[in-house]
Amino acid sequence: MENYLIAMCVTAGVYALMALGMNIIWGMAGLINLGLVGFFAVGAYTSALLTVKLGFPIVVGVIAGGITAALVGVVVSLVTARLRGDYLAIVTLGFAETIRVFATNEIWLTNGSDGISGIPGPFRGDLTPVQFNSLYLAIMVAVVTIAFVLVERLSYSPFGRVLRAIRDDEQVAAVAGKQVLLYKVQAFALGSVALGVAGALYAHYTSYIAPDIFVPLLTLYIKLALLAGGVGNSKGAVLGAVVVVFFLESTRFIVPLIPYISPVQGAALRELIVSVSLLVILRFRARGLLPEARSHLVVPAALPAPARG
Repeated sequence: MENYLIAMCVTAGVYALMALGMNIIWGMAGLINLGLVGFFAVGAYTSALLTVKLGFPIVVGVIAGGITAALVGVVVSLVTARLRGDYLAIVTLGFAETIRVFATNEIWLTNGSDGISGIPGPFRGDLTPVQFNSLYLAIMVAVVTIAFVLVERLSYSPFGRVLRAIRDDEQVAAVAGKQVLLYKVQAFALGSVALGVAGALYAHYTSYIAPDIFVPLLTLYIKLALLAGGVGNSKGAVLGAVVVVFFLESTRFIVPLIPYISPVQGAALRELIVSVSLLVILRFRARGLLPEARSHLVVPAALPAPARG
């Protein structure tokens, strides 16, 4: 039970890191990206290939996973520069599926549907399972804390204010002299770094990755986490990730208590319970549990008209 609880906390940390990355892309810049799992897969495969096939240290693999995901994010943002709204969402979703199909078919590189196993973890061979899980949880907490601080500083920086201006009204930001395309590319790259690092950390924790892991449902979970926590708020992103993992795992114990349902029906019921629970949250907290703070300009009172002599 102890290993299970720690593993769920590690999973929540991975989700939180992804939600922070999505918060930059969607929450700050307003870019609807449904290809999160694609960048997650890029980071995971990059780190796995470097550490398993080339023997690089884990730290190098994780950093390379983040950098590679950022470069891919730059390419995707440039390709989709003229797209907005639903069109951007569809193209990014197609990008994620392209990555998964590529990983499935390019056996020479990714080992196809069999996946890559034996991905090293920090001191995995020297520690007991409980010790390894505890160490990895500490690593995840440290990484998420660093990412949270950086995203918070970014949010309150001039760069973050420009991103929110582009999100609220892109044309006004352009008229104000801001290079909208450049800021969008930078937002995509920065958010993709967090997604790639999350994928790399996931790979080194589970020691195995395969194309079937990187399905669009994971993107949906992260989007729900940000919606439930509060779009545009870093604290909400982390809280939403914890909430989603809690609902996903708590239903695992509730469903078996319901009689006369098959395992397949139980799995579908779990998804239904999670969906309904999050809908209830959004019904009463439309902007999330921790909504983004909205600053309001104070309009000074009208000055009295000058007296006429």
